Amino acid sequence: MGKTLRIVIASCVVLVAVVSLVATPSARAGRGDGPIIYVTGQGLFYDSIVTADPLPRRGPFQKLETDGPPPNGLQTEFGPGNPGYRGGRWWVDVNGDNEMDDGDDYFSCPLLGPGREEP
Repeated sequence: MGKTLRIVIASCVVLVAVVSLVATPSARAGRGDGPIIYVTGQGLFYDSIVTADPLPRRGPFQKLETDGPPPNGLQTEFGPGNPGYRGGRWWVDVNGDNEMDDGDDYFSCPLLGPGREEP
């Protein structure tokens, strides 16, 4: 995958996050400045807060997928209280190779509890 395509994909991920931030009632109510993230293992939606973007690719990260349910499609398997939750240290597979490498995005965006059943 070429560098231009990676930049376009990364820009789309950022755009989705920004649009969800502006569009969600929870963001307007002060529940965090990050996107809503769906945790598949719990069946719950969580608000979030962006604390560092980007992060260097060191330490443990949890995969954040972009093919989840509305409002913005962001989902992950583990959330607060689950083994496997990394405290909001995420990686997005920007280059589509399903490997954590330099072509991906790494950032900190902890989930704010409690989770809820509706976005």
